[in-house]
Amino acid sequence: MNVARINMSHATHADAQNIIDIVHQINSEQSDDHGPIGLLLDTQGPEIRTGINQSDMDLTVGDIVNLTIREDLDVETSSIQINYKGLIKSVSKGSRISIDNGLINFKVLAKDKENLTCKVLDGGKLGSKRHVNLPGVRVDLPSITKKDRKDIHLAIKNNVSFIALSFVRSAQDIYDLRDILKKKKSSARIIAKIENQEGLDNIHEITKATDIVMVARGDLGIETDLADLPNIQRRIMYATAKWGKRSIVATHLLESMIVNPTPTRAEVTDVANAIYEGADAVMLSGETSVGKYPVQCIKMLKNIATKTENFRTLGYEKFLTDMSDWQNIAIAARDLATRINADGIVVVTRSGQTADVISSTKPFRMPIHAFTNNQQTFQQLSLVGGMQPYFMKSISNQASAINKIKLILASKVRAKKSLKFVLIGGVYSASHSDSIQIIST
Repeated sequence: MNVARINMSHATHADAQNIIDIVHQINSEQSDDHGPIGLLLDTQGPEIRTGINQSDMDLTVGDIVNLTIREDLDVETSSIQINYKGLIKSVSKGSRISIDNGLINFKVLAKDKENLTCKVLDGGKLGSKRHVNLPGVRVDLPSITKKDRKDIHLAIKNNVSFIALSFVRSAQDIYDLRDILKKKKSSARIIAKIENQEGLDNIHEITKATDIVMVARGDLGIETDLADLPNIQRRIMYATAKWGKRSIVATHLLESMIVNPTPTRAEVTDVANAIYEGADAVMLSGETSVGKYPVQCIKMLKNIATKTENFRTLGYEKFLTDMSDWQNIAIAARDLATRINADGIVVVTRSGQTADVISSTKPFRMPIHAFTNNQQTFQQLSLVGGMQPYFMKSISNQASAINKIKLILASKVRAKKSLKFVLIGGVYSASHSDSIQIIST
């Protein structure tokens, strides 16, 4: 895998620290053959959840139950506790309420100051602390909760590369998180999770403000029209292509592999389609957290991605708006590499910006080798599509840097023929050797 995600909806700080320590240890031991494993801390966000039950509650279609905001609830009653004080005001008679990722659904029949009388539309077993969705309702909760702030500080303390902000509704949510990072002098990249209609309505403003966008299909499929979800995914992917930002497609990619050793054919096609649409990363959730076949899932996902990337042929730069000089240079580097049948593109980058613009051009059937002397950038390159990152302790001058790059490529690529690359960087010029030829842009 390229990135380890820590879901703070379920993890304690001790859990998170344990995972962080393990990944740091793995990164310190492994060679550049694989590249770094990035760390992504996923905030819980303004989530609404059910209370704690001593045992699962059996709900049958047609049952009449109470949803309550009372805190002194006797768990032995048939009432379901909800941790959102604004619940009663938010919904009306006839509203739909979904629990546990839309598996259990209710229709509101009546309400009073503390309770909703509801009819079960779709039943099942209801466990503790299940996620609650209120489709079409703007939840009156802060974008960054007190819990989120504590979790974000944990991420900053441990130099986590990516922080995912849940239920992003506007660009202001991104600005609020960036202010926290700036005050703590953190260079962590922000991932905006698009999970509801409000976030979708503001997708272009959000995309411009953030570093990475996640198509969080779990909640999106509940908060919006499920039949429209493929089109919604394309809208979000178009926004990331338009503004040259990184993208993640998440949820239910290989869902059947939670219990089965192989995925369905539809799941394989779904993963491939996400890559055809330009996704930088495809993310597993339950498959590798509670599933029976986590390693097989990773291998399957990598195999699908590797095979699919060879057939991705869309020119994504046509979506870019107000292209910068760097974006034009990146397109020129890609086109030159394609025209001369290069063995790859070499990127020298300190901040990761050059790697971003090259990735946005989606070079066809061509690896991108990114070299950096910044450890944080090295980790963050783990989520840039098509990149093979390498860490160089020093990039002092163009001659020594190119010589080091040639030595690394000669040992890592292990080709039997002479190699030819196009290099993109701000301060480098043409250099040649018998075995490796580097043509700078």
